[in-house]
Amino acid sequence: MALLAERTSLVVLSGMLAGVGTLHLVHPEAFDELVPRRLGDPRIWTYASGVAELVAAGLLASPRTRRFGGWWTVAVLVAVFPGNVKAALDGGMPTVPPPLDSAAAAWARLPLQLPLVLWALRHARGRTLRTRRRQAWTVIQPAAGP
Repeated sequence: MALLAERTSLVVLSGMLAGVGTLHLVHPEAFDELVPRRLGDPRIWTYASGVAELVAAGLLASPRTRRFGGWWTVAVLVAVFPGNVKAALDGGMPTVPPPLDSAAAAWARLPLQLPLVLWALRHARGRTLRTRRRQAWTVIQPAAGP
């Protein structure tokens, strides 16, 4: 059951990143206004963050790159956080459909970033349920005597 929970966790997190990354590329206008003006052309940053999210999804999906993918995901989530703060301070995102366009939705999105970062960290550190169970088992096994 724990292995199923781990796989489900990875599929859901990877799927969320892939979905949002795809939205950045398909509907960039919805994300352009999150980019601070001092960074220049927002479309470049929107596309870059979409690609970064797609890369994160792909890295998490492969067992060989999963830990790096967790760290990459943490970096992406931290990097886009200022855009979420900007959306909240600006009173929402008028280019997205209601009720997600509201200031309340923008402010509600901010504290959700922490669980997402912690979720990615769990995979970055390799601290899955299976790993913890294996570590606990080695602690309770008696040491081999002479």
